[in-house]
Amino acid sequence: MTDLPGVVARLTDDEPLDRRARAGLVGRLAVLLATSGRRLVDTVVEIAPHIPIRDRETLRRHHGSLTDKQIAAQLVATAARATAAVGAAGGVLSTVEIAAPPAYLSVPVQIAAETLAVVAIEVKLIAELHELFGRGVAGTPATRGSAYLGAWVRRRGLDPFADAPNLGGVIGGAARKQLRQRLVRRAGRNATSVIPFLAGAVAGAALNRRETLRLGEKVLADLHR
Repeated sequence: MTDLPGVVARLTDDEPLDRRARAGLVGRLAVLLATSGRRLVDTVVEIAPHIPIRDRETLRRHHGSLTDKQIAAQLVATAARATAAVGAAGGVLSTVEIAAPPAYLSVPVQIAAETLAVVAIEVKLIAELHELFGRGVAGTPATRGSAYLGAWVRRRGLDPFADAPNLGGVIGGAARKQLRQRLVRRAGRNATSVIPFLAGAVAGAALNRRETLRLGEKVLADLHR
């Protein structure tokens, strides 16, 4: 886990990154994943509590006089741009100089790194949409992380009644199985980004943007219901 939370936090930050900087971070993530020897599902569970989440007051302060609806639209658009940029970074990752053995940047590791980055961005989006509309999860970082990660797996907003038993901060066996299945599907989609250079960048960016927009729309629909 050394440096992993920091790299993930930088990738989920709202500050814009140029293509090479983002590709460098994805490459760093790949190296950390390869050297840790941990499975992707375990890494996602451990990273979730460390994803930086802004509360309602902070979100409103950062967005000036915008209404909640306008802030929500901006959050979704920003997340979609970020995941698109991660997908685009995959297409140019081979052009970035990283001091690591070639095996650390193999296709499976690269896909895992991109998938982790996308999951972190989308979990942050889900969490901040809940915070914005007064539906944030209280408790420890582990409790909050597991709740929002569960919402990501289901691609829905949290139901404060139906999800109440699952907010204990522990990802159990059944939940891990669902998470693993969701990660496999997401990683399969991210595989398009490893096509070299421009073709991979375009494909990865378009797919990630579309998926994140779709997720944001579903969560917003649940929160407004």
